Amino acid sequence: MKLFRHGSVGAEKPGILDRDGVRRDLSAHLPVLDGAALADGTLERIAAIDLSSLPVVPEGARLGAPLPRPVNFVCIGLNYADHAAETGAAIPKEPIIFIKAGSAYSGPFDDVVIPRGSTETDWEVELGVVIGREARYVAEADALDHVAGYCIVNDVSEREYQTRRGGTWDKGKGCPTFGPTGPYLVTRDEVPDPQALDLWCEIDGKRMQNGNTRTMIFGVRPLVSYVSQFIALMPGDIIATGTPPGVGMGIKPNPVFLRAGQTMKLGIAGLGEQMQRTVAAA
Repeated sequence: MKLFRHGSVGAEKPGILDRDGVRRDLSAHLPVLDGAALADGTLERIAAIDLSSLPVVPEGARLGAPLPRPVNFVCIGLNYADHAAETGAAIPKEPIIFIKAGSAYSGPFDDVVIPRGSTETDWEVELGVVIGREARYVAEADALDHVAGYCIVNDVSEREYQTRRGGTWDKGKGCPTFGPTGPYLVTRDEVPDPQALDLWCEIDGKRMQNGNTRTMIFGVRPLVSYVSQFIALMPGDIIATGTPPGVGMGIKPNPVFLRAGQTMKLGIAGLGEQMQRTVAAA
């Protein structure tokens, strides 16, 4: 299933994509699409609904992130060897974990706000893993049993804040709107192999990133297991699993960064596409 939420910010309603690609409103059967709905068998009940009986979502309706703001918005750094190389970083021996601020979480087509004083705002297309069952100290063999599905995440990053302003990466990763997510939560049954997905990003129509999840250093199974050793993952939480090469900071000899008035478009095979316009902070 491809699930989504539609409507204005803070008033999103659940929806589902039917077999013909028509967006249908699901709110008569599911008032809220959240972590609890992923954990209590609701998905199985939704699968039995005659989707043709559901009302069509109006054309042009806003699509929000597919779930409400997660308890834990976990990100993995430098998880593609070729991306680590383009940034001049060593390949990590263990996954690099950081937490993206909740206020960064935003819809897949909402504007991305370039922070005041920013000169190095960058793009990162990533596979997002959506947790469906609470995960604590999960064995790698059991990791996918705790996954509800997958989504697209744009891990927008301010590189100066991230690397040259002291402290951890978080200040360059957690600015408002720096986490566009969605448009769909694609359930695990539709993604037989999360390590075989093409992913890409374009800036103003120019292809900048082309990658495949098979080149991850740490795949989905080990990541879910690893993170669960340190963080109690809750239903509806998201793990953004890292980005392939082609980010702005990796362009040689002169890195390229975003400015107001540009368009980011990104996608992952089978998970849909998202697009954002960049705007200057007020």
